[in-house]
Amino acid sequence: MQPLRSNASAASRLLSSSRRGRLVREIAQDFKTDMGFQSVATGALQEASEAYLVRRFEATNLCAIRAKRVTIMSKDIPIARRICGERA
Repeated sequence: MQPLRSNASAASRLLSSSRRGRLVREIAQDFKTDMGFQSVATGALQEASEAYLVRRFEATNLCAIRAKRVTIMSKDIPIARRICGERA
C-alpha cells in the first residue's frame, strides 16, 4: 500500500499530457478521423477516468473485505460492478 499512497498524494499525473493526448486521439480515430482535442479536454477525460477507477476499486476492495480477504481478486470485480449498478 505504501507505493500507492505515495503516488496518490503526488500532484502530478502518472500519464504525461503528450501521451494522454496520443491515447485519446488513437481511441477517437476508431469513431471519426481528423479529430482534435484541447489539453483541457484530455485533462478532464483523465480526471473522469481516474474517478471512475477509484470508485470501482473502492467497491472491489469492500467485496474483498466482506470475504475476509485483504487482496482483491478478479471475482470481486463483477460483484462490485453489480453493487454500483453498472451493467456487465
